[in-house]
Amino acid sequence: MHSTTPLRVLRVRTSKQVAPRRFASHGAPHYNEPTGYLFAEKPPAPGQKRVKEDWENIWYLGMFGTIGVASLLLYYKPDTSIQGWALKEAKARMEARGEKVQYEP
Repeated sequence: MHSTTPLRVLRVRTSKQVAPRRFASHGAPHYNEPTGYLFAEKPPAPGQKRVKEDWENIWYLGMFGTIGVASLLLYYKPDTSIQGWALKEAKARMEARGEKVQYEP
């Protein structure tokens, strides 16, 4: 009789799979080797300017434009807090009773 313990079955199954199969990747992963330069871009020769790529100006405009629009929207957003509502309500009730809203010592 063979012993069919779970460990023995697991050992038999794993011994048949020597290397994992990679159906869509066609072998080992490929990557760009590190060059030691920032963003893998060689610095220009002395006296020459760096040439921008086509997408860089669009990216800067989109990034900083979005930050500018978001900061304006956050600055001018309406006050929807409970404290703001309570202050307006208290002022309105005090004015309706004829009391002064400003404190005068």
